[in-house]
Amino acid sequence: MEDVTALLQQLVAIDSINPDLVPGAAGEREIASFVADWLEKQGLEVEIDEPQPGRPSVIGMARGSGGGRSLMLNAHMDTVGVAGMERPHDPVVQGKRLYGRGAFDMKGGLAAIMLAAAEAKKRQLRGDVILTAVADEEYASIGTQSVVKRWHADAAIVTEPTELQLCVAHKGFIWLEITTQGVAAHGSKPDLGLDAIIKMGHVLVGLDKLNKTLLSASAHHMLGSGSLHASLIEGGQELSSYPASCTLQVERRTVPGETPEQVEKEIRSVLEQIRASDASFKASLKTSLVRQAFEVDENETIVQILKRQTQALLGKQPEIGGSTPWMDSAILSAAGIPTVVFGPGGAGAHAVVEWSDLEQVQSCANILLAAAEEFCA
Repeated sequence: MEDVTALLQQLVAIDSINPDLVPGAAGEREIASFVADWLEKQGLEVEIDEPQPGRPSVIGMARGSGGGRSLMLNAHMDTVGVAGMERPHDPVVQGKRLYGRGAFDMKGGLAAIMLAAAEAKKRQLRGDVILTAVADEEYASIGTQSVVKRWHADAAIVTEPTELQLCVAHKGFIWLEITTQGVAAHGSKPDLGLDAIIKMGHVLVGLDKLNKTLLSASAHHMLGSGSLHASLIEGGQELSSYPASCTLQVERRTVPGETPEQVEKEIRSVLEQIRASDASFKASLKTSLVRQAFEVDENETIVQILKRQTQALLGKQPEIGGSTPWMDSAILSAAGIPTVVFGPGGAGAHAVVEWSDLEQVQSCANILLAAAEEFCA
């Protein structure tokens, strides 16, 4: 296989900060061009999928001879911002570590699927190996959401960093917005004004109680319990006025089995309890974004093949477990594609110091290729 260090250095050297996280940032255009050119040179069929202008994903097809199962390999190209980092796009190799923004999250996984797909092209498999290097996973996942509208596979592997362990479940999240209504008035006129911010204080107390209830409830065997936290709050006009409104943005982390309807019902119950004891309390609730939790059966074929090939190549059985962060695996699974998360290790996701384990990137590519050979044979 091509030198993994050289490939990962080239990927990390490209600024692909998500512009929805950092306004004016580079986005995925340059890195998508690099990935597409690299794959074409390896003989893969390449398409660009661009759900929004300037936000391309790359689909590379190592087409099989026919009659075999298809396998999708998925990794995202975008990164978070670089505040506080020194030379974030100047990759540095120290021993078996490569440092730089995105090295761990998740250009190490991206390099692994590129290497594996290129080698799969040479192996004359019956089934297709479909590489999807996607945009926007760090914000709204428009890349993978668009990909599943046009491409399907019999199974998928998402190479988010897992230290070469198998991840078969992760949490989801729901973003909600609560607004309390008050009455604007001069600060000297308490008989006319109604303080929306103070009203929100009762909501915060109720949400704190709800979170404690969630944390003490029956937990998922891999992921623990759901949870809730207040993320952002805004309200008021100026110091000398009663605030007419206050808006709270809340994140509710979910485990498999918890639904948006259930989450909204929980929070509406908090608001109703406050309203029952305070006739002047007025509040509204809306859901702004839903990302479902993910879980795949450990007996699913792709899980068992990946487990078997990992053990064969590493000489030890990988752990099978869950992870708390949300990933694009949930979108693939919801599209009817049995999916498992498996990628190389390192450290520093979203942190000032970030690095990828080069040996694990190479091992990941080797294992992905072996899994593809068995699954797509």
